[in-house]
Amino acid sequence: MVTMHIDDQKYSRNGKQYRRVLLRNSYRVDGKVRHDTVASLSKCTDEEIDALKLALKNKGDLSKLKNIQQELQTEQGLCMGAVWLLREIARKSGILKALGESRNAKLIQWLIMASLIEQGSRLSATRLAKRHAVCDILGIEKGFNEEDLYNAMDWLEGKQAEIEDNLFKIRYGTECPAFYLYDVTSSYLEGQENELADYGYNRDKKKGKMQIVIGLMTDDDGHPMSVEVFKGNTQDPKTVSNQIKKMGERFGAKKVTLVGDRGMIKSAQMEELNDSYQFNYITAISKPQIEKLIKREVIQLDLFDEKLVEIEDEGVRYILKRNPVRAQEIENTRQSKLERLKRLIDKENKHLEECPKAKPSVAEKHVINKASQLKLSQWVTIITNDRTVTFEIDLTKKEELSRLDGCYAIKTDLKKDTISPEKVHDRYKGLAVVENAFRTMKTALLEMRPIFVRKADRTRAHVFIIMLAHMIEHQLRKDWRNIDATVGEGIMELASICSIKIKTKEGVEYQVIPKPRKLGETLLKEAEVNLPTAFPVGNAVVDTRKKLITER
Repeated sequence: MVTMHIDDQKYSRNGKQYRRVLLRNSYRVDGKVRHDTVASLSKCTDEEIDALKLALKNKGDLSKLKNIQQELQTEQGLCMGAVWLLREIARKSGILKALGESRNAKLIQWLIMASLIEQGSRLSATRLAKRHAVCDILGIEKGFNEEDLYNAMDWLEGKQAEIEDNLFKIRYGTECPAFYLYDVTSSYLEGQENELADYGYNRDKKKGKMQIVIGLMTDDDGHPMSVEVFKGNTQDPKTVSNQIKKMGERFGAKKVTLVGDRGMIKSAQMEELNDSYQFNYITAISKPQIEKLIKREVIQLDLFDEKLVEIEDEGVRYILKRNPVRAQEIENTRQSKLERLKRLIDKENKHLEECPKAKPSVAEKHVINKASQLKLSQWVTIITNDRTVTFEIDLTKKEELSRLDGCYAIKTDLKKDTISPEKVHDRYKGLAVVENAFRTMKTALLEMRPIFVRKADRTRAHVFIIMLAHMIEHQLRKDWRNIDATVGEGIMELASICSIKIKTKEGVEYQVIPKPRKLGETLLKEAEVNLPTAFPVGNAVVDTRKKLITER
């Protein structure tokens, strides 16, 4: 009698574990058991092997398989669509390779993904992991809690330079980019205990709030390369020196042009770029600097036009342009401020008329303060006649102040034979991609704030995690550019894909992935990511040390 069965064996060789799965026929010859190998199943998935075992077990009555549903137990599994997608994008972006395969690296992978799925603290990231198949997909064999995530952040801060260098090599190899875009922002803090917190120029317009300063460097395409966190009172130009050393020493770049705005690259930074590494710069000059060049007759006001005009002075090139749209925006803003001042004057005059005891000097003071606040004092004069407040406009002064509306001058030391004025202009305007990156990292999707850490190293790690998440977002935005959905909406759509946990009568457990909706299929297709049909059930337990019920 011939019996077909599956021979599933595990064995060790040279300290390594192997699995051998064979489809065999067994029979007896002269009382001895013989085996014939029909096929090797070693390359089959666990699910396919389990299915074959189940079929062979019921080969005597295949009709039983028609009622297999009655022998299966099903329950809702974990969400897995978003985690699977983000892991594959992180793999393609080189993030997984740069981080490595350690347990801490895998926990950082989850923190990166959590900042894209549902932003929050390490505690909320742990709670989020209880709903997503994090351990099964990322290969975290042992579960974790929020303390493990904090420890992983400590590990990451010490590895940031190495990881950034690895990402740089993975993306660019030996061909370093020629242009590096750099800009700085600030992020305010709700508390005052952060070790990097200080008072400084607050770009978020949050008076009385301490902050940290963040510098981000990208390539010409807006792809993030490096991020650095500074004390909250650090001035923009003081952050540039670190970036110059980073490009020259860590990235090993030889021919570099640093692109920064007018408040970033000043005389000292230009000298350091030229003298230390023979690097070049592209920046812009302020209106007072333009006025000085006009007084020196290096440039003339009528050179500012919608078409680019180039002037060279002492080896420095100036690319001049006037943007009529921007000029009109400035004039509209000026008129809007004047209307606000008029409304206040009307309000004060009405009060003086209705209240005989009201003092005109007090009303005048209110209007003068408002004019100063709106920066109208240079061309608007406040006058009080009897009990009526009025104003006069100095048209000559107003025309003088508005003559440079929409005008800007880009400055570079790059030679004419290396780059055209049009490319210099485009490179400087490319700083908009860094500004967009800051919007994404701070408010639009990743929500860097609030910062739930106090230690300096964990603050740096938190910002670095947000930058790595932005790398994934940057890639997904490209992949999904033809889809009518934001990156956040796409991730939420895929996060809704949950596995179905199945347990057979024999005790075999596995997770089956249902077919996504049409939008989900499109999102995966455009990102070139394929979901598995099934995967094994893991035993790792994720839980928090701090329980919500005790906090209540």
